[in-house]
Amino acid sequence: MSDLTGTSIEPNGSGAAAVGNRPVYTDVIFDYCDVLLDWRPRLALDGLYPADELDTFFDRASEYGFWHYDVLSDLGWSEKRIIDDYAARHHRDTMDAGYPVQLFRDYFGRQQLALYDMIDGMLTLLRDLDTAGVRLWGLTNFTAKFVHAAHLKFPWLALLRDTVVSSEERIHKPDPEIYRRAIDRFGVDPATTAFVDDKARNADAATAVGLNGIRFLNVKQVRARLLSCD
Repeated sequence: MSDLTGTSIEPNGSGAAAVGNRPVYTDVIFDYCDVLLDWRPRLALDGLYPADELDTFFDRASEYGFWHYDVLSDLGWSEKRIIDDYAARHHRDTMDAGYPVQLFRDYFGRQQLALYDMIDGMLTLLRDLDTAGVRLWGLTNFTAKFVHAAHLKFPWLALLRDTVVSSEERIHKPDPEIYRRAIDRFGVDPATTAFVDDKARNADAATAVGLNGIRFLNVKQVRARLLSCD
């Protein structure tokens, strides 16, 4: 069991199939955000700043906004490095227009609020797969701190036996190397292992290294791909 979980829930490992459910794969590797977790980063700052400032901060078109640094965070940049770089990039805005460089400090201090909930239906799917004897894993573009917080908030994530986290590997999906590291670390057979991700490019990259990439659209669709009804 990964030390990221912080819980006592253990995978079933009994191989006793859930009634009416026959597993298609021996192993399933899950992405976290927008597959297992309903991640809403703006919730960490809502109410602290005017809506128009948050609109700018979370605008995907902003060259040095939240999403730019979210990628760097996933690649292992420390919170301090991000705060310092963000402040330097927005120094002119800070002096001339009062742009709040405090934004990232507040976000990192309250980021657990961005973990809104588990995606509806995923807890049941994890439990059914585990009961059916499927080994469950995680592979995420995220930080170890955030993964740990997610496991503390949602104990059923302990059904994942281990998780490869991009911030620790210093590479992220869809780099083929991170999938290979997950395959080696988990000791899975790619031919009998599914990888589930909400982004098509990540699912396609998994398929390219021999895994069975599945793009997550909704729980019902993924359940049908992972569990065959007898």
